[in-house]
Amino acid sequence: MVSPRDALADERAIEALVARYADAVNRRDADDWSALWSPDGVWLAFGRRVEGRDAVVAAWSAAMRGFRLVFHALHGGVIELAGDDARGRFAVSEQLQSADGSPALLLALYRDAYRREPQGWRFACRELEVLYHGPPDLSGEPAAR
Repeated sequence: MVSPRDALADERAIEALVARYADAVNRRDADDWSALWSPDGVWLAFGRRVEGRDAVVAAWSAAMRGFRLVFHALHGGVIELAGDDARGRFAVSEQLQSADGSPALLLALYRDAYRREPQGWRFACRELEVLYHGPPDLSGEPAAR
């Protein structure tokens, strides 16, 4: 049985993992971003499934080249612990400026699976559920749910 103190420490470590993700995105630091993933991690975003840390980082790096600016903001979430595995859901927003200067806003949920590894908690799977992606004034249509 996990003690309440251990559970709280695990939750804090996972919250820190999610915060480091946002920080690495904002700094466009592929090395720091890569270190957050399990070697066999899976990233599901915008209709694509990418498997394995190296492929995930390559896909993310390619996507980031399409933007002048990405500001990834974390808005809190929930975590469910299950020993050395856990699940979570976090709300995020991104203010974006594409390579051509066009602004956009992304509002989404990340549905996560985490795994405790010797280096600490890592993303085993991260699935992006887009709620809105469009003009910053929210004049576009919400994503179909």
